[in-house]
Amino acid sequence: MTLLLMSSLLSMKMQTCKVRVLVLILPIVTFSCAAWASAQLNNPYSEDEGKQAVLYESFSERPKHLDPAVAYNATEYTFLAQIYEPPFQYHYLKRPYQVVPLTAARMPEIIYLNSKGGKLGNGANDSDIAFTDYIIDIQPNIRYQPHPALAKNAQGDYEYHQLNKAQIDAATSLYDFKATGSRELTAEDYVYQIKRLAHPKIQSPISEIMKNYIVGFDDFSKQVKDKPKVAIRDLPIAGATALSRYQYRIRIKGKYPQFIYWLAMPFFSPMPWEADAFYDQPGLADKNITLDWFPLGTGPYLMAENNPNRRMILLKNPLFHLETYPSEGDPEDRQKGLLADAGKPLPFIDKVVFMLEKETIPYWTKFLQGYFDASGIASDSFDQAIQFTGSGGVALTPTMLEKGIQLQTSVAVSSFYMGFNMLDATVGGATEQARKLRQAIAIAVDYEEYISIFTNGRGVAAQGVLPPGIYGFAGDKAGINPYAYDWLDGKASAPAHAPYLRPVGKAQRKKIDAARQLMTEAGYAGGIDPKTKEALILYFDTAAAGVDDRPRMNWYRKQFEKLGIKLVIRATDYNRFQEKMRTGNAQIFVWGWNADYPDPENFFFLLYGANSKVQHGGENAANYQNPEFDRLFEQMRNMDNSEQRYRIIQQMQDIVRRDAPWVFGYHPKNFSLFHGWYKNLKPNLMANNQLKYTRIDTAARAEKRQQWNEPVFWPLALGGAAFALMLIPAINAYRRRTKETKL
Repeated sequence: MTLLLMSSLLSMKMQTCKVRVLVLILPIVTFSCAAWASAQLNNPYSEDEGKQAVLYESFSERPKHLDPAVAYNATEYTFLAQIYEPPFQYHYLKRPYQVVPLTAARMPEIIYLNSKGGKLGNGANDSDIAFTDYIIDIQPNIRYQPHPALAKNAQGDYEYHQLNKAQIDAATSLYDFKATGSRELTAEDYVYQIKRLAHPKIQSPISEIMKNYIVGFDDFSKQVKDKPKVAIRDLPIAGATALSRYQYRIRIKGKYPQFIYWLAMPFFSPMPWEADAFYDQPGLADKNITLDWFPLGTGPYLMAENNPNRRMILLKNPLFHLETYPSEGDPEDRQKGLLADAGKPLPFIDKVVFMLEKETIPYWTKFLQGYFDASGIASDSFDQAIQFTGSGGVALTPTMLEKGIQLQTSVAVSSFYMGFNMLDATVGGATEQARKLRQAIAIAVDYEEYISIFTNGRGVAAQGVLPPGIYGFAGDKAGINPYAYDWLDGKASAPAHAPYLRPVGKAQRKKIDAARQLMTEAGYAGGIDPKTKEALILYFDTAAAGVDDRPRMNWYRKQFEKLGIKLVIRATDYNRFQEKMRTGNAQIFVWGWNADYPDPENFFFLLYGANSKVQHGGENAANYQNPEFDRLFEQMRNMDNSEQRYRIIQQMQDIVRRDAPWVFGYHPKNFSLFHGWYKNLKPNLMANNQLKYTRIDTAARAEKRQQWNEPVFWPLALGGAAFALMLIPAINAYRRRTKETKL
């Protein structure tokens, strides 16, 4: 009787235990669901950032230079252009690109001078113009961002310009210097920066170019070569002079209208002498406390955190001067909502967070979750984002449209081309044989196919030297390369009620038979070299030596095989490749060029004889030289845009198309994705300071993030229930063992 009673009681206890297990698990699950229902468990940012006007971007490699005298690539300009302000900038909305004042009070006064320094009228002949003065007035009351280099003590002396060893040893970052200061921007700061461009110790990449233009630049460079940077403050340079606190003059040689574009580049941003006085103190560079790491400017943002292994943060400059969003634009801008913020103070974003993302898949996932505001499109994500329409256009996929994502496309002001070394005995020279060989190759290398295979269709086959958007570019039939393409007239695109719209057509690459005929005329029938009686061997020099480059190299081989040519790939490291280009030991190569400024001179100079890489160390990598082309270039380069200049440009295009020193490759097409909360979107391929115009609808972003990242709790509940069921056999086993023990 006692055993039965004990067994009954034990059974009741075990049943109660099962109930307790379930009773314990269910509240935990319920509590967890309630606690996390309003949270984004996968949010990589702090909770308080979600309440601020924060823009989330990414970067894949750290900027090497943040000194505006040295920096010269897109990665560096991503940060640099938000911090520094040259006197001029590109209008954000107007096309074609238009230079407008930034810190300057107005556009510069331009004065032409003869060789004796006398003023000339605006209608003076170019041959009479010995010098050009740019008189630039800057706005008053513009201040530098708070910075330790500008901090002063109670006596008015600079706080950190005479650091002792103990202070330097104790410092680990710029932020260890707690005191900061500021001062007004002056014209002398712009002059000081021009002197810095000339200083050999700074090694500015444009110093050799500026020697050709700024008066006295070369002499000043030689004068200061052994002097510390800050010493140049008190030394005069003939071509740059502060005329007053808010006015300075730059004097250049001859007439060079493109100089205004240089004045819109970060190279000509102001630099306070105090920055060099502070950063050049011994010991600071060893701790990465340098201008390349912690910039000092007057722009809308300042560098708040520079941690290239994790993130970089820009904060709104609390001392930023008044600048407003443009009130004018192109005719369609108002309809697109691009003038909704007209007249409002800039910038709209308080904080910009750049997160390090080296892998494309995690970056793409975070973008789709709303944790990055914008994204490019990697090849492995292209089909998920983009679909091609029946007419050959592109559109977003339904998934992207459902998320309200915006697609922005633009043809870059850059060119990629295949070049021939014109000094080479086989592919170079001005003989008819070599010219026809190059023309045949230009037909055979099918860049439309290349764009389709290797860039997901993101490119436009080039027809000449100039990309779209540059003055002198001609579209349609007038702008094709007749040596490699035929023009196919299409049916009229106009509806019946609008017969005045012109017909459309398209350029079509010539058939390969035309290229083979040129090979025969060149003496290489069937691709056979008459000297060896075997296939003609040509050499392709490249720095693309990685495994990922092999498909591209194989593609190039197949293009030449169409003509019976055997293409030998000579891959080396980049330094060796550069050396081969400098010495003229390359035969065929691929190169590219991004526009420094929106003028045809910036592209045609790549083929100007005096810029030959081998003979003059210039950017003419093909070492092309044609006396007529050079004559026209010299006539065109300093002209103002006009009908005459346009005609000269077309003549130059025709000469280069016939001589074929390049196989005109393609102009890349940029595809960018932006979430619907990203406002004031318009491609501006020349400006780098677009961040100040960007506005984020933070409420819409928070709502979408919550919607796209809601925690899914049913797997947790199901797992809890499964765990509870798994406990039952264990409880039963325990019950049996306990019963057996009692017995």
